[in-house]
Amino acid sequence: MPESLRSALIQALPYGRRYARALTGSQPRGDLLVAESLRTLTTSRPTDDLPSLCRLYQAISRHFATQPENDGPEHGLSIIQRQLLLLTTLEEVSLDMAAKILGLSAKEAAEDLETAHTYLKTGIQTSVLIIEDEPIIAMDIEDLVLQCGHKIAGVAHTQTDAIRLARETRPGLILADINLGAGGDGMRAVAEITKSHSAPVIYVTAYPERLLTGETSEPSFVITKPFEPLTLAVATYQAVSNWAVAHSTGAVP
Repeated sequence: MPESLRSALIQALPYGRRYARALTGSQPRGDLLVAESLRTLTTSRPTDDLPSLCRLYQAISRHFATQPENDGPEHGLSIIQRQLLLLTTLEEVSLDMAAKILGLSAKEAAEDLETAHTYLKTGIQTSVLIIEDEPIIAMDIEDLVLQCGHKIAGVAHTQTDAIRLARETRPGLILADINLGAGGDGMRAVAEITKSHSAPVIYVTAYPERLLTGETSEPSFVITKPFEPLTLAVATYQAVSNWAVAHSTGAVP
C-alpha cells in the first residue's frame, strides 16, 4: 500500500471508528469492523476516486451489510437507510458522496433518506438525562432533545448531580458531555451510573477524535458539538434501538 494512502487512512481512523461504532452499537464490534475493513483496503487496489476517509466508510458499510443479523425487523430501517442517516448526519457526508459510498444512484439515495427521515419522526422516544456543566449549552441541548420528541429526565451540571439524578429518574438514555470543568468528569459519572442502571449513552464533545483511538473503555456513540436536532435524533435512534436488540438477544454491548 502506498505510504500516502497509509497516512491518509491513519488520519481517517477516528471517524471510521465513530461510524462503525454507531452502526454496531458497540465499541468492540465497531473496532473489529474497522479492522476487517482496513485489511480489505490494504490488500486491494482502489477502483474509484473516493477520498481515503470515504473509501474507509465504504469498506465499513460493505462489511457491515454482509452480516445478516444486522438487518432484522427489530431495527425498523434497512441497512442502507441506517447507513445513509449516519453518513449524512453523524459523519456530515454530502448526500451525493453518501450515494457513491453505498453504490446508489442519487435518486435511490434521496428516496431512501426521505423514508428514513419520515420514520424517525414516529420512531423511538425515551427519557433523557443530560449531563452538561455549561447552563446555556445545557438549555440548548434540552431544547434539541424536546424537538426530537423525547422527555427530559433531568439536567445535571456536575458528576455528583448526574449520579444522583440517574438514581432518582432511571433515564432511558444518557447524553453526556465529557469535560464538566470543576464539576468533574462525564465519563466517570456514566461509569458510576451504569454500575446499577442499564441505559445507552451518547457522549457529546468538541473533540471526538480524542475518544476514538481504539483503546479500552471508550464510548460507542459520540457526536460532535455543536450538533443539529437531526443528528441527535439519528444518534438516539441508533443508540436506543441497538441497546434494545442487544438486551433482547443477551448480547449487551
